[in-house]
Amino acid sequence: MAEQDAQIGKAALWMVGAIVSFSSMAIAGREAGLTLDTFEIMTYRSLVGLVIVVAILTISQSWHKVRRDRLGLHLIRNAAHFTGQNLWFFAVTLIPLAQVFALEFTSPLWVLILSPLLLGERMTRPKVLAATLGFIGILIVARPSPETLNAGIVTAAGSAIFFALTIIFTKRLTRHEGIASILLWLTLMQLVMGVAMAGWDGDIALPDAATSPWLLVIGCAGLAAHFCMTNALSVAPATVVVPVDFARLPTIAILGMILYGEALDLWILLGACVIFAANYINILDAAGRLSGANGAKKSH
Repeated sequence: MAEQDAQIGKAALWMVGAIVSFSSMAIAGREAGLTLDTFEIMTYRSLVGLVIVVAILTISQSWHKVRRDRLGLHLIRNAAHFTGQNLWFFAVTLIPLAQVFALEFTSPLWVLILSPLLLGERMTRPKVLAATLGFIGILIVARPSPETLNAGIVTAAGSAIFFALTIIFTKRLTRHEGIASILLWLTLMQLVMGVAMAGWDGDIALPDAATSPWLLVIGCAGLAAHFCMTNALSVAPATVVVPVDFARLPTIAILGMILYGEALDLWILLGACVIFAANYINILDAAGRLSGANGAKKSH
């Protein structure tokens, strides 16, 4: 029991790191968006990330872990993530940060819907219930009408779909490759994509002294967030990690209020709670099926 508590404590600490990283990236993205477009932000973010990943691979002598036999799948995954991240950075400049995070939390629900098509997974009744609740949560958060529907909400919702595709393709990659290989191709491919999209008009803006620190924060926080999340999930089940992760919604809501004067919208918090409930139903269903499968193996 003591060992289990210690593992949960470690996971909670890793998730604090993830919450700080995700929140820092949102604030830095809004600040950088004052002078750079999203493609330029992604270019510099990928450059910072690539330097960090290359340095870590070199220092740890882990280059042998980088594989080149699934570059096509890496390209598809990174194109989806590049699109989703650009939409996300665009959204944080237009709508309250809490609203962006609430809509981002729907990514696992889009995974539910897309997995039968892309991974051949079966759609169960709990999954249908989770997807339905999630859709209701989206409606509460967005409250679509001619007066409230805007580009920020559309892009934030769209980013969740592309993040879901990223999760699905990452699942396929992790069957054969480690995090070192995935992160190298992530930063390298997205750097090329960023340069191509930012420079299509022949003009890539250079960051000034005020913007450069924010780009450094974005690059470091992006890698740190996923590193912390991965470590949290490695020491504790998703049933423990996800509720802690949900704490970044009220965290970013408070930061948005303090830094940008954003109102604490109870509808956003209510919708986010419904989305959280939908995600948790899916996690409990998955945990129950895994426990049942393990029990069946032991009985044999």
